[in-house]
Amino acid sequence: MSFASLGLSLPLQKAVADQGYDTPSPIQAQAIPAVLSGRDVMAAAQTGTGKTAGFTLPLLQRLADGERARSNSTRALILTPTRELAAQIQESVVTYGRHLNLSSTVVFGGVKINPQMMALRKGADILVATPGRLLDLFNQRAVNFKQLEVLVLDEADRMLDMGFINDIKKILAVLPKERQNLLFSATFSPEIRTLAKGLVNDPVEISVTPRNTTAATVTQEVHPVDKKRKPALLAKLIHDGGWKQALVFTRTKHGANKLTEFLEKNDIRAAAIHGNKSQGARTKALANFKAGKVSILVATDIAARGLDIDQLPQVVNFDLPNIAEDYVHRIGRTGRAGASGKAISLVSADEADFLAGIEKLTSQRIERTEIEGFEPDQRVPEGRASSRRPASSSRPNRPQSARNGNSQGRSTGDRNDRRSDTPANKPTVRRKPRPARPRNSATA
Repeated sequence: MSFASLGLSLPLQKAVADQGYDTPSPIQAQAIPAVLSGRDVMAAAQTGTGKTAGFTLPLLQRLADGERARSNSTRALILTPTRELAAQIQESVVTYGRHLNLSSTVVFGGVKINPQMMALRKGADILVATPGRLLDLFNQRAVNFKQLEVLVLDEADRMLDMGFINDIKKILAVLPKERQNLLFSATFSPEIRTLAKGLVNDPVEISVTPRNTTAATVTQEVHPVDKKRKPALLAKLIHDGGWKQALVFTRTKHGANKLTEFLEKNDIRAAAIHGNKSQGARTKALANFKAGKVSILVATDIAARGLDIDQLPQVVNFDLPNIAEDYVHRIGRTGRAGASGKAISLVSADEADFLAGIEKLTSQRIERTEIEGFEPDQRVPEGRASSRRPASSSRPNRPQSARNGNSQGRSTGDRNDRRSDTPANKPTVRRKPRPARPRNSATA
């Protein structure tokens, strides 16, 4: 199957070919014809499967004909939960629409609103926005929806997770009733189906992956380790493995800053990205990471769906997430577009319940591998069918990764990452005391 067979116009086929793509992904093969037909669409697919191009390409084609957006108006609105995702969707719109005479702009919080108001005065055929900033602009009469033809809700499940339901309802209330609606989500949870009832009409429903499954292209591994020794173990993995690029997730903003400082002191180029960072600092950190000026990007879950990084070899869960579903989204940053990747989790005994929840959700046991010199005093419980085997070293092979031109994300205008950055009710794991045993010394 080719992009031409999906009914895309020559300018769009050329733009896709310019990016090096010749075969559509499964979500693209199903979504593009459905969107072009004018039907409402509900689509569920894992991160990294090409959802963004799945709606961007047909949207551009639908808007190519017709009256251009008038001042302060937009013809298509793409709502997304995060600044990073909004910026990356805008990049896709510009990239794929380069041979078309269409205008687009992106608006999100964390930056000055006046330049965005000025941009909207010219009108935008496509407007990419986070809910909070869009409402601010609407209330200041900087944007109207009189010409709106298409509404896209991307990462709908994350928007609900982040508490945007009221903002979404306010936005829906001021949109024209006659419009095409496209809802894209990682899952069709009961909450998403409830939202869809008031949004889509007789939709084409597309689902290309089972709910809460991890990509087969990602190798997963757990390294049991005492909590206080996690930073040293991470530094060892980076040095021993010769890692040039890795995305590391922490549970809190403070933890991200502290870990970044530790890595820098150990001659590892690192940068932190989280909700307390200004948008400028976040953009700079991500740009430096993509350019190879920074080897390790330490992030809270603000980045779990927000980063599209070509050839990302590995993701590290320095802290396991409180919510099991977030594990799936985190490790989805690697192994994208059919490429291979590695997901490593440093797990201490007090995270045993989190690990059990992840394994239950994904219906798979993750291999435990102890690293010599970092064997934990408190053991992480094994699954029923598991067996522990110590390892003398850990030298992850850097997989060959293919370029991925798709995007997804998390942050806004802004919910301040309270959900991801606050360790909510961390469980206490009680165990019988174990006799102390000597540990081998190890240098990070």
